[in-house]
Amino acid sequence: MTPEEQQQRVRASFAKQGLMATLGARLDSVSPGLVEIALSPQPAISQQHGFVHAGAVSAIADSAAGYAALSLMPAGTGVLTAEFKINLLAPAAGDRILARGRVVKAGRTLTLAQSEVFAETNGQEKLVAFLTATLMAVEGRDGISD
Repeated sequence: MTPEEQQQRVRASFAKQGLMATLGARLDSVSPGLVEIALSPQPAISQQHGFVHAGAVSAIADSAAGYAALSLMPAGTGVLTAEFKINLLAPAAGDRILARGRVVKAGRTLTLAQSEVFAETNGQEKLVAFLTATLMAVEGRDGISD
């Protein structure tokens, strides 16, 4: 697949994710092995202190890692998260929350990826979370990402 076809496949799969739509998340950029997902803080995804809930932060971090992995997988193959660990480093508060997922090591069956999540305020980024994930290639599930 060409990089353009891979990008289109990732974007089409992202558009099918109800959770991303519910969170108001946007797919900002897609390139081979690298994906950025952003969301704007809003009361519907906040926790009791007004910060973006860790569940929302984890969801965009997981999806960014998964779609980074999918961007390198062959046609006819989908991706599912097998495992992830997230470190929450600071409250997710700002104008925008941005998850940058990137592939660390792509394999035929398993791929290791990571996501850094930043809270952006007035153009300044602060690292608020770090995720590492193991992603599994799934034959016959093209474009399906967890």
